[in-house]
Amino acid sequence: MIKIGNISFKEFPLLLAPMEDVSDPPFRALCKENGADLVYTEFISSEGLIRNASKSVQKLDIYEKERPVGIQIFGANLDSMLEAVDIVEKTNPDIIDINFGCPVKKVVSKGAGAGILKDIPLMVKLTKEIVKRTNLPITIKTRLGWDEKSIKIVEVAERLQDVGISAISIHGRTRSQMYKGEADWRPIAKVKENPRMQIPVFGNGDLTTPERVKEMRDIFGLDGAMIGRASIGNPWFFDQVKSFLKYNKHKSLPNLNQRVEMARRHLQMSISWKGETLGLLETRRHYANYFRGIKGFKPYRLSMVTANTPEEVYDTFDKVLSEEIVV
Repeated sequence: MIKIGNISFKEFPLLLAPMEDVSDPPFRALCKENGADLVYTEFISSEGLIRNASKSVQKLDIYEKERPVGIQIFGANLDSMLEAVDIVEKTNPDIIDINFGCPVKKVVSKGAGAGILKDIPLMVKLTKEIVKRTNLPITIKTRLGWDEKSIKIVEVAERLQDVGISAISIHGRTRSQMYKGEADWRPIAKVKENPRMQIPVFGNGDLTTPERVKEMRDIFGLDGAMIGRASIGNPWFFDQVKSFLKYNKHKSLPNLNQRVEMARRHLQMSISWKGETLGLLETRRHYANYFRGIKGFKPYRLSMVTANTPEEVYDTFDKVLSEEIVV
């Protein structure tokens, strides 16, 4: 049994990764329905929270049906991070996660995200004080290191455990790699193999197929998998992975009716949460994946992503179903 604080998972849990402009409440809820065991919010700026910036505050929204859910924050200033923890705690998440892995320049340049991998003592200090600040479980999302020459993730994970974190998720690339090349899970496995490690160790990076997730479990021996890009426009991925892990056989892909219904619900939930304009715009990124692999679908997708009203998108959904497109 895998435990994060008082939260228990019966077997190898599948986590939805925090993804900017993707892991919002509607998408998290759909992933939860389809087998995600634990979901994380988009990363939230600690500075934005303490300034009460509307975009940051909105990201604190949680649907009860998506629990257990973790809220992820990032920053490099201790006072700001502690104040942000106080704000987050009031929204009653199940977990608070600290982002020490985002490789994007605008985050790293401020010493936050993966930028803190250049200052491990500060990383440990921030974590220690955050753990002391709240009774909620604290988890960490990070990378192997700043670059290939500074990979010390076994030591770093142990030090973070020693100051009280409840779990760690590790992306198998350095900050310098960004998202290039292949994720290397071997250093993550070494973290898990460390006899001093008592907390769950989750792997992340290049989990693109059920076979890859099975490999992470059976060959690399990790405690769970944090799934990111493979789930975009494909909330069924969690269910497909679980079926493969249990039966070693692929589950049938969703049919056209299921794809349309999922895309329709996603749009409806996004509009309900963000309003018509933002809901319409931010759901567009998912359509290509919802309908990936369908021959001759391009005109319909173009119609969806250029629609100016929800009604136009719903009309396109109906047209797709009425014209008997073959999946």
